[in-house]
Amino acid sequence: MSQHRIAPQANQESVWDYPRPPRLEASSKLLRVVHKGIVIAETRNALRVLETSHPPNYYFPPQDVRMEFFRRAPLRTVCEFKGTASYWTLIIGDRITENAAWSYERPQAGYEGLRGYIAFYASRVDECYADGERVKPQPGEFYGGWITSDVVGPFKGAPGTMGW
Repeated sequence: MSQHRIAPQANQESVWDYPRPPRLEASSKLLRVVHKGIVIAETRNALRVLETSHPPNYYFPPQDVRMEFFRRAPLRTVCEFKGTASYWTLIIGDRITENAAWSYERPQAGYEGLRGYIAFYASRVDECYADGERVKPQPGEFYGGWITSDVVGPFKGAPGTMGW
């Protein structure tokens, strides 16, 4: 599929230049997650995971997440690189959002830095921002990448792309 790669412009990255297996790196972008009018997470100390064909996933340090709004969900999934993901249900008042976020409690070798960090599905919360820009959710329901103007695709996740 990389033959359909969109050429990045100045100050942009192509997800087709991201590696496989994914790369973990620090991000100093100001990241904010808002749900039901409440800032539930905000940081400049995130980690981001960059993987071929995916917009970045941003992981927040737990001290920068309002964990009083979360409870563990029963869902678990497995990433061949990072290991088993645990999910989090977001509860604000009587509003419940199942599997709004995920984390790796025992990540595999090479991804130990993710231990306990929380990532959010932009599609399952009201608003996500990266350096003041409102994030677009990665297509589909499975992946949780954040699309901003500084990253170009095409992106895995939409119908017909699962085999990429």
